[in-house]
Amino acid sequence: MHTLPLITKQENLRGTRVILRLDLNVPLASGEIRDTYRITKSLPTIKFLREAGARIVIVSHIGKGEKQDTLRPVAEYLSRLFPVTFLEQLDNPQNERLSRAMEDGDVLLLENVRHNKGEEANDPDFARQLARLGDIYVNDAFAVSHRAHASISGVPSLLPHFAGLQMEAEVARLSLAFSPEHPFLFVLGGAKISTKMPLLKKFLKTADHVFVGGTTANNLLKAKGFEIGKSVYDATVLDGLDEVLQNSRLILPDDVVVKNESGSTVCAASEVGGGDMIVDIGTETIRKLQAIVGAAKLIIWNGPLGFYEEGFTQGTQELLGLISGSRATSVIGGGDTVALISEMGTLEHFSFVSTGGGAMLEYLANETLPGIDALT
Repeated sequence: MHTLPLITKQENLRGTRVILRLDLNVPLASGEIRDTYRITKSLPTIKFLREAGARIVIVSHIGKGEKQDTLRPVAEYLSRLFPVTFLEQLDNPQNERLSRAMEDGDVLLLENVRHNKGEEANDPDFARQLARLGDIYVNDAFAVSHRAHASISGVPSLLPHFAGLQMEAEVARLSLAFSPEHPFLFVLGGAKISTKMPLLKKFLKTADHVFVGGTTANNLLKAKGFEIGKSVYDATVLDGLDEVLQNSRLILPDDVVVKNESGSTVCAASEVGGGDMIVDIGTETIRKLQAIVGAAKLIIWNGPLGFYEEGFTQGTQELLGLISGSRATSVIGGGDTVALISEMGTLEHFSFVSTGGGAMLEYLANETLPGIDALT
């Protein structure tokens, strides 16, 4: 596990301008925040810095950086918790002056850093522009730390740099996968099997069981010779799966929910028709996983098991229910999975719920991230 320089170990922060990189990329609907989980997980670091008398400049992104992608709704939400000044013009030369005029405990929130193309390009000039807003840098944005962007990799090269409380927790909990307690169950859902193959092969060597669901499983079922009908899969990843399929630790769905012109129904994975689309795992599969979950000491899971966008969430919910009632140390991540846990109101039933989706997968695969490398 990486030894991170922790902001909580630093003294004499009073009067220090802190550039605090957070992930406030929350889902919005009609300008209203739909899920505040990432904001909530950022609050302990903000609280620590404010109580230490630091002067905080929050840097974040939201959306893809389009003109309409603004952090104003987040500023309005945070302002109900503590005073926040929203700097609505990202590249305003007055921003540095305003940062220097802050009092101890003050908080500024900078507009979406992706409004400047230099952010995603990791442009040194933009990194220097951001760095002028602070005296030190703190990264508490694990969920975007797999991106070597200016506010993730560039700024910490220019200032003394530290990890926030959430970053510390993410690294500590996800690192459990690298020297796991056994029995260890690894659950992989979602899509994009092409990006998940290294992870799948890695954990088939170290986990006792690897269950694959979601559209990722469709590729494996097709490679196994099963009909998958109109199901979503990645046509570029069908060859070279024999090694994975022959591994005795791999678990695929025994039965699935399929959708067709007649509606949706459950059938054996081997009995999917040409007109069917696989949209979830079935009840027999959940029943088989029950004993494995019950015996597990560590469970790590990323990604939904069904067609989340179409509302097929029952299989994911049922497995979450089994895990939440188990004795295992449970680490769950992936944006859609976390959103479902929030909707179910069961966040506190898991040992740790990661803020990361792609970042969680990349950290598990590579045991580091660009944002972590920038701090160490």
